[in-house]
Amino acid sequence: MARNVEIKARVQDLPTLEAKIAALTDAPAVIIAQDDTFFDCSAGRLKLRRLSPDVGELIFYRRDDRDGPTPSFYEIAATHAPDTLGDVLSAAYGEVGRVVKHRRLYLLGRSRVHVDRVQGLGDFMEIEVVLAEEEPEEAGYREARALMAALGVTEEALVDCAYVDLLQQQRQRIDCR
Repeated sequence: MARNVEIKARVQDLPTLEAKIAALTDAPAVIIAQDDTFFDCSAGRLKLRRLSPDVGELIFYRRDDRDGPTPSFYEIAATHAPDTLGDVLSAAYGEVGRVVKHRRLYLLGRSRVHVDRVQGLGDFMEIEVVLAEEEPEEAGYREARALMAALGVTEEALVDCAYVDLLQQQRQRIDCR
């Protein structure tokens, strides 16, 4: 199973964040519209990411809900029939939520920095440090912390749960910071 170390944080000053990211990379952002449907899954999280009518990804991942750099384990399977696959998964498992976002993806070495505008929530950013197969998680923690410092991400801005949880919090008052 692939793995990374990641953080998620609220963004208060988007232009300043993007200027700091631009100073660390020469490559422009990749713009991605994402529509994620989450399904009931007791072993972790299962989501279908629709990227277009004929391009999608089924993503299973496990990550503890905590702020700060956190290990995440994931598997991704591409699909050319995301709507049909979504219908099957909805019938089999039931939907638990949907997250629609506009993502700007920046690559900084082996790390991915996502700047997300999440429908109904606002602006966020994620850092994902991709780990090699046998690499210790500590290396990912160090790199994530270094990127947090370089980008001015404070501990107070960190979010300890998924976007789908934050959306449910708005509806049901689930405790996420």
